[in-house]
Amino acid sequence: MVLHTSPYPSACLHFLDGLSWSLVFPCYWLLDRLLASCVATSLEKRRRSQDPCSFLTLCVLISAPLYLLLLLASLPFALLGFLLWAPLQAVRQPYLYTYHRPDKNQAEQGSAGPGGAGIGEWRPQGRSFCFCSANVCLLPDSLARFNNLSDTQRRAREVGKRIRNGASRPQIKIYIDSPTNTSISAASFSSLATGFRRTSSLDQRPDQTHTTNSPADAETEPLTECPIHPSGATDCPVHPSTAEQGSPECPLHPAGTDSTPDCPHHDCPMHGEGVQPKPSPDCPLHTSGVQISISAPEPDPQEEEAETGNHRPGEAAGDTGSMTASRESLARYHAGGGDAGKDGGGISSNNTLSHVPRTSIFKRPGRKRRHGDDGFDHEISAFFPANLDFLALQEVFDHEATTRLRRQLHRYFPYVLSDIGRYGWKGCCSRFKFLNSGLLLASRYPILDARYECYPNGRGEDALAAKGALFAKVHIGTSHQEQRVVGYLTCTHLHAIEGDASVRCEQLDLLLQWGAEFRQSSSQPPEGEKVLEDLVAFDVILGDLNFDNCSSEDKLEQQHALFTQYKDPCRLGPGEDKPWALGTLLDPSGLYDDEANSPESLQKVMENEEGRKEYLVFPPSKSQCPGSSQKGRKIPLKGNGRRIDYILYSDEGLHQDWKLDIEEFSFVTQLAGLTDHLSVAMRLAVSTGEEEP
Repeated sequence: MVLHTSPYPSACLHFLDGLSWSLVFPCYWLLDRLLASCVATSLEKRRRSQDPCSFLTLCVLISAPLYLLLLLASLPFALLGFLLWAPLQAVRQPYLYTYHRPDKNQAEQGSAGPGGAGIGEWRPQGRSFCFCSANVCLLPDSLARFNNLSDTQRRAREVGKRIRNGASRPQIKIYIDSPTNTSISAASFSSLATGFRRTSSLDQRPDQTHTTNSPADAETEPLTECPIHPSGATDCPVHPSTAEQGSPECPLHPAGTDSTPDCPHHDCPMHGEGVQPKPSPDCPLHTSGVQISISAPEPDPQEEEAETGNHRPGEAAGDTGSMTASRESLARYHAGGGDAGKDGGGISSNNTLSHVPRTSIFKRPGRKRRHGDDGFDHEISAFFPANLDFLALQEVFDHEATTRLRRQLHRYFPYVLSDIGRYGWKGCCSRFKFLNSGLLLASRYPILDARYECYPNGRGEDALAAKGALFAKVHIGTSHQEQRVVGYLTCTHLHAIEGDASVRCEQLDLLLQWGAEFRQSSSQPPEGEKVLEDLVAFDVILGDLNFDNCSSEDKLEQQHALFTQYKDPCRLGPGEDKPWALGTLLDPSGLYDDEANSPESLQKVMENEEGRKEYLVFPPSKSQCPGSSQKGRKIPLKGNGRRIDYILYSDEGLHQDWKLDIEEFSFVTQLAGLTDHLSVAMRLAVSTGEEEP
């Protein structure tokens, strides 16, 4: 299938669309500003109460009447533009596919490097992939204020930067096979230095690929130096120079202790008693029992040219220091035992990407280290997982915000599907669509096929947006038999109005039906061509489903057939989540509180049971007055909040010998102050049952 790289099939229609929108935009912008001046966020109310005669208050009093006068003057032009714009939407493409080739510096960082594109030969033992879903609430500014958010254009740019910097951060993670080493806790596991075993690490990056709309691929060079201590380096974080200190401090052996045969880490590469450690087949650089996974940071590109619009740096307290927060490496050393180490309690959050990355040390008994009774690690993380492969976003409604967000994401993700959905009357129903679907999908692997479907049963204000489902097929590798290895992704956003369970259930039925049809149609080879059947590695659904697994009002959705075909890592059964599962819907009134307006502070709040009760939205209780404020209430709360953002996966349709295993699941707070949702991420391992030759 040919992916749509332009919103219109011809340049003439594209020009007419731009002309019509230029006539409509002044009226649209003035109406948005007028409504925004009437709806204040809690932060703005706080500032006005502290200084009633502030400059901000005066601006509102003066600008509101001016906006109204200009709006009335722009109405005739808007009407003319609308009459031209509305018919064009009948031929507009349902999505826009864009490809951005990584620069030379990115391409040289191990096969594809952070932000690298492409695919490679499918490894016999399989591979693992990282998925993330986030609702970013990028509505027009006046509508976003009803969720206590403002300045959509600035937030869009900052959301993209935080995602990019979190996913491409420097990382060194060491696993140690030792039965006596203390297992790391979920809280300490959330440091930025916490890498992910396997991941698309340097030796597993997909190779550069050539696409139909990209130039020839850049050449890459193999890694010839040790990434821990390159030649000439004197500031190695693991092997400091002994010339400067009599005895380097080992993160495994605090100062004042000796390495003895009784020590579980007697084969430490820093305490070899003059004997060179023996090479391990698992890691060519380290001794048996120690494995290091390293990913290099993406070079911080030059800041893009100054942007115009509603950009007001540093306006919201919820974003204070967000530039620092989005760039900090958070390479804090968290010790698992009682002694956190002199350096371990808190490396400053101001560490930037240019600083030397620290190391984190983890117990690794056998192949896997797990928390509790689960078969995978779970955490509350202040940062998006390193080496993120696929990103699904919801509520990316504003057109200009989409452009700014896409520009930032393209510095890490080569392939992006955005501007998804239709406007006007054409589409799933006769009601006029003022907003598109709000979906966005970013991938580090080539997208082979995509399809968008609109839900036909929206009600109320939800029917004004073209909510639906986006289906995509990605190329993740090629087997030694020249078979393509592919994965299927579904990004969706369901009906939001409370009490409309039947509407959401109908949408879930359509989601399963459309997904099956897309997989069937995309797997059929072109007529007259004989090709080998694709090997399916994964089938994942990501999105905001607008119901949780604990509310009694959501029983219909909880028992839907979706959960028999797809697995939810956080779910024990209908109406019951796993104890560590966390709600993802934040209480909008607390977005700008000092305790929750930065990634690290929100992470600490979420790790505390009492803190969660203050800042998460919980399933409604019969004993709770509907009009009462959530904060400070004493009534019992069910679960750990409303978890409405999901990542589901299915192992149906895979090769009979292939198997899916979850490696890690995380709740991410890096977008604190920018949206009213927590992000969720999952790393999924695809094992083939074969061994490395």
